[in-house]
Amino acid sequence: MEPTSTDSRKVIPIVPVADDEPDMVSLYAAQQKIHPRSVSGFFSKWRWALVIFTQLIFYGLPWLEWGQRQAVLFDLEARRFYIFGLVLYPQDFIYLTGLLVISALALFLFTAVAGRLWCGYACPQTVYTEIFLWIEHHIEGDRQARLRLDGAPMSLEKLVKRSFKHIVWLTLSVWTGFTFVGYFSPVRDLGMAFLQTHMGGWELFWVLFYGFATYGNAGFMREQVCKYMCPYARFQSAMFDKDTLIVTYDEARGDPRGSRSRKADPAQLGLGSCVDCSLCVQVCPTGIDIREGLQYECIGCGACVDVCDTVMDKMNYPRGLIRYSTQNAVTQKWGRPEIIKRVFRPRTLLYGTVLLLLTVGMLVSLVLRTPLKVDVVRDRAALSRIVAGGKLENVYRLQVMNATEKTQSYRITASGLEGLEVVSEQQFDVGPAESRWVPVRLQIAYGSASEGSHPVYFGVADLQGQAHVSEKSVFLVPR
Repeated sequence: MEPTSTDSRKVIPIVPVADDEPDMVSLYAAQQKIHPRSVSGFFSKWRWALVIFTQLIFYGLPWLEWGQRQAVLFDLEARRFYIFGLVLYPQDFIYLTGLLVISALALFLFTAVAGRLWCGYACPQTVYTEIFLWIEHHIEGDRQARLRLDGAPMSLEKLVKRSFKHIVWLTLSVWTGFTFVGYFSPVRDLGMAFLQTHMGGWELFWVLFYGFATYGNAGFMREQVCKYMCPYARFQSAMFDKDTLIVTYDEARGDPRGSRSRKADPAQLGLGSCVDCSLCVQVCPTGIDIREGLQYECIGCGACVDVCDTVMDKMNYPRGLIRYSTQNAVTQKWGRPEIIKRVFRPRTLLYGTVLLLLTVGMLVSLVLRTPLKVDVVRDRAALSRIVAGGKLENVYRLQVMNATEKTQSYRITASGLEGLEVVSEQQFDVGPAESRWVPVRLQIAYGSASEGSHPVYFGVADLQGQAHVSEKSVFLVPR
């Protein structure tokens, strides 16, 4: 077949883009600043009670005295950790591990029972954000006043209010950083050094660093820390189930939403209980709409519950349109007895049992803890040598740590080989909460033991018989 001369291919013309069409579409929107509305109610009072309680502990604890020292002090330079009458050493690191495990289990238990209680009421990010918002509210006004101030051009009033707010924020932040460092350096000495401008470089760095972190997180980042930086918000769903208490909107009762007068009958208007006032969104510190269902940004603070109950009271509707409830309770119309009954389910009982056993075990271990620590270090310069009298000698160094608040007298003994003797100082004193290196020489008759290494045991006990520690080492017999 002969090819035809006509070209059947379709020609697609190139049309230039009009000048008024955008060349690029942005996929990101600028972060809108959230100004939560002030709210009062049952959960708001609980939240502020915990704010006051936690901050009284944080700011006040370093100033408490126990005897002649600070009650709570983590002295990293001296490697001593004082917690009231308890003196801990780095060798007691196991207690820190136990505390972290107990904290994690407690977090799992409370989350399985009642959602993000920690986030909504006791998390430092939530607590300091609440304090900074309180300062902002009393200086710049409520939500509408702050919004107007944001949109207003710069003026003397705006400059004064903003400057004063940041001065108060910075003062609180620096004081927070100073208090934090006061847990690791004696706070009274630290305060005197600060007033005399003699504070050490590292201490000054950590005061400013922690203060800057508080100022930035609570003053500017706020909900962005909870939404984007905190890992807990991401894996919380793995600890939720349908019997977990969460802040819930009763969609069956509230929808369809719509405004109406107080005297109107919502049934005749075909409306639910929600008046669509959007106050639940305005009071939310993370800016979400709880009516859209459970969202990972919700920190469970209950602010929307308080404001919704206020609106329901004004409308003469029953409270609880937004409430703490469970998914099963909402769908199956359960009452409080059924909800409480489901709290004691296998998952929470397992968490609670393990948490109780670990807590009791740790407390018993602390009560029965021997207030004496001993480390044995061999003298590497002279592993074994023959001394006068035909004796074979090994040299050691014992670090004896007194974990009490009183000077203690100790005695050293050794066992494990026939004829083993301690020929160095056997009795010595160690000051309160101090450690001392004690040189120890062990001797046996030459030829009384075969060549090689033989286990020996050092016994260190106080003269009152209240503490005794045995540590193992080896006695070397050369060829």
